[in-house]
Amino acid sequence: MANSFFNTELLFISFVAILFIILPVNSKDENECEVCLKFLTRFQDTLSKEGISDLKTIDEKLREVCKKARGKENRFCYYIGGTEDAATGLLQEVTKPCSYHLPAQKICEKLKKKDAQICELRYEKQIDWKNVNLNKMRVKQLKKILMDWGEECKGCLEKQEFVDRVKELMPQYVRDEL
Repeated sequence: MANSFFNTELLFISFVAILFIILPVNSKDENECEVCLKFLTRFQDTLSKEGISDLKTIDEKLREVCKKARGKENRFCYYIGGTEDAATGLLQEVTKPCSYHLPAQKICEKLKKKDAQICELRYEKQIDWKNVNLNKMRVKQLKKILMDWGEECKGCLEKQEFVDRVKELMPQYVRDEL
């Protein structure tokens, strides 16, 4: 009787172990490949609107979009070889699937296999412009806001000068959120 209990227990443990091996655990991060997905989705929408479908034109358009990219999207372009200073050449891994309308999710999965750091890119948290108190922000954060907008604060030395410059430019860059 003890022997049959042992066999049943061993069978159950073996079954559970096989399940863990066969069935993949879905622990995907919801933000995995966040930058890749958003960038490529927007890029594919642009291609559809402009009616671009041939490989050469897609390549040219991607390089053009990458020239204008900033922040994490610029880093993504660098990783795939879309910037002039990039050392990699994964551009074909993006343009070819785009030419036959492969979803951005699938393209990003393929890119992740080639270079995992592509899917490690994350967007920074967005500022809640309705509730933000610029006077309580650090100068470094104020400088980053200006840099993200492509603006400068020439001659600014005091924190209040940076705050004033951000407030001055806010209507130009944040009008949708106010």
